[in-house]
Amino acid sequence: MSDVRIVRAGDRDRGTAQTPGMERAAGVSAKTCGSSEVWMGEVTTAAGFRSGAHHHGEVESAIYVASGRCRFRWGAHLEYAEDAGAGDFIFVPAGLVHQEINLSDAEPVVFIVARGSQENVVVNVEMQEADAV
Repeated sequence: MSDVRIVRAGDRDRGTAQTPGMERAAGVSAKTCGSSEVWMGEVTTAAGFRSGAHHHGEVESAIYVASGRCRFRWGAHLEYAEDAGAGDFIFVPAGLVHQEINLSDAEPVVFIVARGSQENVVVNVEMQEADAV
């Protein structure tokens, strides 16, 4: 029999892969509670943060914007864009090249992220268009 596991705020795993300007803290993971198929955590982006173009391999991502406003760009040349704010959900299909931009120069954006894998797969993609808004 498996038991329900409560992972307290102070017990999150901050030893996950990090990206400069982003802080990831795993809440539900193999390390924090023995999860085998789901990773879920809190991701905070610094004020003014812009990720590079990237994708997450064969892993889908479900994102809830807890606070702040951000722009997601996606597509082969990041030709599509949509803004999201607190209370919005975002789905990123496996293999989709995308970029996150914090729209505030003063406040962080806080996301709750769930992935169907225990691995934090990030594949960076070189492209000139990633620097444009």
